[in-house]
Amino acid sequence: MMSIKAFTLVSAVQRELLMGDKEHIHIACVECCGKNLYVGTNDCLIYHFLLEERVLPAGPATFTATKQLHRHLGFKKPVNELRAASALNRLLVLCDSCITLVHMLSLEPVPSGARIKGAVSFALNENPVSGDPFCVEVCIISVKRRTIQVFLVYEDRVQIVKEVSTPEQPLAVAVDGHFLCLALTTQYIILNYSTGASQDLFPYCSEEKRPIVKRIGTQEFLLAGPGGLGMFATVAGISQRAPVHWSENVIGAAVCFPYVIALDDEFITVHSMLDQQQKQTLPFKEGHILQDFEGRVIVATSKGVYILVPLPLEKQIQDLLSSRRVEEALVLAKGARRNIPKEKFQVMYRRILQQAGFIQFAQLQFLEAKELFRSGQLDVRELISLYPFLLPTSSSFTRSHPPLHDYADLNQLTQGDQEKMAQCKHFLMSYLNEVRSTEVANGYKEDIDTALLKLYAEADQDSLLDLLVTENFCLLTDSAAWLQKHKKYFALGLLYHYNNQDAAAVQLWVSIVNGDVQDSTRADLYEYIVDFLTYCLDQQLVWAYADWLLQKSQEVGVQVFTKRPLDGQQDSFNPDDIISCLKKYPKALVKYLEHLVMDRGLQKEEYHTHLALLYLDEVLQQRASANDKGAAATEAQAKLRQLLQKSDSYRVHFLIERIQGAGLPMESAILHGKLGEHEKALHILVHELRDFGAAEDYCLWRSEGCDAPCRRRLFHTLLTLYLHAGPSANELAMAAVDLLNRHALEFDAAQLLCPFLTGAMRDSVHARRTTQVALGLARSENLLYTYDKVSACPPEQVHCSSSCALTTGTAYVLEVEQHQISLPAPSRTLPALTSFRHQSSAGGVHCRHKRGNRGTEKSHVCKWKPGVPPGWFRTHIHVPSPASSGGFLRCAAALHTCWQRGLPSAGT
Repeated sequence: MMSIKAFTLVSAVQRELLMGDKEHIHIACVECCGKNLYVGTNDCLIYHFLLEERVLPAGPATFTATKQLHRHLGFKKPVNELRAASALNRLLVLCDSCITLVHMLSLEPVPSGARIKGAVSFALNENPVSGDPFCVEVCIISVKRRTIQVFLVYEDRVQIVKEVSTPEQPLAVAVDGHFLCLALTTQYIILNYSTGASQDLFPYCSEEKRPIVKRIGTQEFLLAGPGGLGMFATVAGISQRAPVHWSENVIGAAVCFPYVIALDDEFITVHSMLDQQQKQTLPFKEGHILQDFEGRVIVATSKGVYILVPLPLEKQIQDLLSSRRVEEALVLAKGARRNIPKEKFQVMYRRILQQAGFIQFAQLQFLEAKELFRSGQLDVRELISLYPFLLPTSSSFTRSHPPLHDYADLNQLTQGDQEKMAQCKHFLMSYLNEVRSTEVANGYKEDIDTALLKLYAEADQDSLLDLLVTENFCLLTDSAAWLQKHKKYFALGLLYHYNNQDAAAVQLWVSIVNGDVQDSTRADLYEYIVDFLTYCLDQQLVWAYADWLLQKSQEVGVQVFTKRPLDGQQDSFNPDDIISCLKKYPKALVKYLEHLVMDRGLQKEEYHTHLALLYLDEVLQQRASANDKGAAATEAQAKLRQLLQKSDSYRVHFLIERIQGAGLPMESAILHGKLGEHEKALHILVHELRDFGAAEDYCLWRSEGCDAPCRRRLFHTLLTLYLHAGPSANELAMAAVDLLNRHALEFDAAQLLCPFLTGAMRDSVHARRTTQVALGLARSENLLYTYDKVSACPPEQVHCSSSCALTTGTAYVLEVEQHQISLPAPSRTLPALTSFRHQSSAGGVHCRHKRGNRGTEKSHVCKWKPGVPPGWFRTHIHVPSPASSGGFLRCAAALHTCWQRGLPSAGT
């Protein structure tokens, strides 16, 4: 249990004001309404006092009670309960089971004598449902068994509204709207008197302890539960707060947010509703009354009345913070929101968060501190001011008053512990980096960025460079001195550059490269300077350091000219001026001319010729060196050849003169090609270099963009060179064949093969005619032989190989399905025949055949005279048939038909 002083017990009404020396008079009940205090005694007296509160600057408030009057009610019973209805200016008095209405100031009963009889206890509805401002709602426990009654009380009359039966005898009641919270004999319940619905809460034993039912807010009640627990319950029958643990013998309870106050036989205990912890204990014996009236808590014994005066919440919170009880302070501060005006609370709460943040920071709880600082919108300079020398000298910041912490600086906070100081600095770096781009930094970004730069430089953090190359508000004077102190010269150059002092930046970086000052931040600082000047818009600054850059490295230094952006700024550097500057640096000059010619594509003859001459000089120098004819010479020649091939802007004749006699045939061939002297160029490639692949590449190169005839002329020229007889005729012939195979489309076959085809066709025609003569002689001999054989056969019958009889003068038809019939006699082929017919006549032989499928065939008639001796005709019909024809004609069949005019026909 963590104690805190939340209340002070102050006497309000002394014993002498009530009873003087009458020992038998005891205080029975108390009511307070504003400054009016009413006390009911056991001898049926009501006392009216006027309370005056006096607040002391350095102490709790004090109260002075002034007695106004007292009145006896005319009964011999004690006054059980008093309730003030300020809206009606009436005081409700329960005495002898009767509720009487009396005037609040005169204590006189109302003239009408209105009263409520048969009441054991009653409660006012502080959340009325009637809506009538001129009446109050009263709920009573009736003397009738298990009955609750609801009344409307006016200035001079009362009206019963509802009578509700309960399952058990009610002992205590509190009301909120239509809901009654009842302590019955064995349990607590919630009862809606409008609908009759009830909700059981939890059981308890009324014989062992006194029930407590108290309304603490809208639709929420505080109840004395079993096991010494103060239970919270809503009208829905649930608890939205954790219970508080108080004494088993509690006889009264009150609420003064955020505290629950409990009274037992010996003590007054104070419990927090926020974290359910007991916060304070006050000794108080013989107390029997504890009630709260509009935030004022009154406790009484039988002889005196006392007031529990709460200490201001701010004082309580500060006490908690002083005790390093951050969580409790924050919980209490949040709970105080409902009792403090919004604007005032926001100011107070932000300050409390800031104080709590510094407490966590001092305990090295950095995550918690960061969150508290951000939530409390801490002026970050409050934190920076703890670190010596981090705030700029020009800063006018002064710490908050009253102070948020008790530390002079970081040394006092860490007591000189270097490890703790390093942790604190690391936290500040992290925190400043996070807030520098937020609204927290508005108004003092210079202080934040300058402090961050100093921390980075001191800790040798790479983040220093990130800070300086992005938007920042570092103050130049303070920052430059700090960077020089920690020998961060490269970073200092970045600071100069950000402040538009490029000359100072480059001068400092050059000093680092030259070794005048030591800074190992960047090992590639020379390349960085080149890159920096490449994008520098200050032409004079670039020229000032151009020689220094080129002296360090021609290949890298020239990039300050070759890699410059091709925008409007490029015009400020004249290429001729740059070439003049680079004449002392040949390698750089080559690189720059390559940039002009190849990268930028400038078609200026001077640049192209100059670059070609530089390539040529390099090649000649390399060739002149007997020991250096390797890769370097090959690379230089490749560049020269590429330039000569692709460029059309150099002086060709001038370069030919320079190349003559230099032993560069390939380059000479390229230059002749540029002049259109293709035969010379190809002659060099074929007969001097013997490089047939290069010759073909030459033809392809020179024919790019040309029409087909031009391309063919180039390839025909090359072929002509290959076919020219010479000492290497065989090798050239093979090259010619390869050329024809690879580039067949580039040659005109008719033009190329005409001489060859003329001789070849002459031999072929001679052989064919000789064969025809021999064939004619063989046929004649065969005809004579056949004639002799036919003449010897009987004239009455003709035999055929298909075993069919042919009679003289009869037409013979051969039906053939989907076959091809060849007729050599007329040398005619009839494809896809469906019928075939031969018929002799005096004029010769008619052949009638049909084409096509059945039903769609067409008839054709062919006539011819046989070329055989007079009176005879012979023809051969060959009918090839596949093996699947089913025996119709299993092999080639020959049908020989002969007609002799005036004689029977004979056939074989």
